[in-house]
Amino acid sequence: MARRISMGFNWQGELDRDAAYEAAQIADEVGVDSMWVAEAWGRDAFSLLTLVADRTKRVKLGTSIVNIYSRTPGALAQHFGTLDELSGGRVIIGLGTSGIRVIEHFHGVPFQPAYTRLKETVELLRLFFANEPVHYDGKLFKLERGFRLRFDPVRKQVPIYLATLKPKSVRFTAEKADGWMPTMIPFRDFPAESRKVRAWCSEAGKDPDAFTIRCPGSVTVANDDEAYQRARYAAASGLAFYCARMGDYYYEQLCGFGFQAEADAVRAAWKDGGAAAGIGAVDDGLLEQMHFIGTTEACAERLHAQEEAGANLHSVRVMEGDPEKRGRILERLIG
Repeated sequence: MARRISMGFNWQGELDRDAAYEAAQIADEVGVDSMWVAEAWGRDAFSLLTLVADRTKRVKLGTSIVNIYSRTPGALAQHFGTLDELSGGRVIIGLGTSGIRVIEHFHGVPFQPAYTRLKETVELLRLFFANEPVHYDGKLFKLERGFRLRFDPVRKQVPIYLATLKPKSVRFTAEKADGWMPTMIPFRDFPAESRKVRAWCSEAGKDPDAFTIRCPGSVTVANDDEAYQRARYAAASGLAFYCARMGDYYYEQLCGFGFQAEADAVRAAWKDGGAAAGIGAVDDGLLEQMHFIGTTEACAERLHAQEEAGANLHSVRVMEGDPEKRGRILERLIG
């Protein structure tokens, strides 16, 4: 059985559309499960996915993640419904709360109550895609006039994956969503967390094996030292930024899993010396728990270990410029 691997687009810096199209077409040809576009406070996720949808045939297209504050549930239904139509039914709805700094100081929207908004957004998306008149009496959203989408959705049940951290939200994800996109979970702790989530699926009357859990860390193929160093810097940069600059959720997550000293060191270094110091303060042991970097064969072994730990979707990056070689590496990882 082919392994489900996912890949992302470079969403920072200059937008290289040709490189994005090439990556998507290679993924489409070799059998990558899904391609994902992030959305923070830069470019939106839907525009690039729309362009990619027109240049691919089978790879799924997901948002990793779109926040639940900057668009209403109705607007999200419009966006995802249109993209699902344009792609021929290949969309994965990836949602999360983002963080208080982004929501309140970029979007200018009050952050709380996050759980209630997540719950009602998911419930409303299900109703909109069912394409029946929507009547909803929630705490935040009250829809009384029976609006429905003015086009027939390609699918009445579009998969929804949630990026959640807190136990209450993670349990809701297991009960009501189709997939979970965890983050900041050390690999040593991931098996226990994945077992807990699948148990919640079972308690909700769902098939736990049909539920998608994406491994919280990435796997990067780097077949030479130069590629390894670039990959390590990229991984450390992301980890340091989320630890020091993205509010307290991610920091608290690391502390809860026993990495407070390492997280405190990153925060202190960033505060005193800026980004370079924060990145330099990332501990090797912490980084190795969050991301894996290695040769093609080492990465194939790691993906097998992640499957054993409970993941059935994996985030992969290949540090290889030659498209043909990149395609062969992806085929090896897919199996």
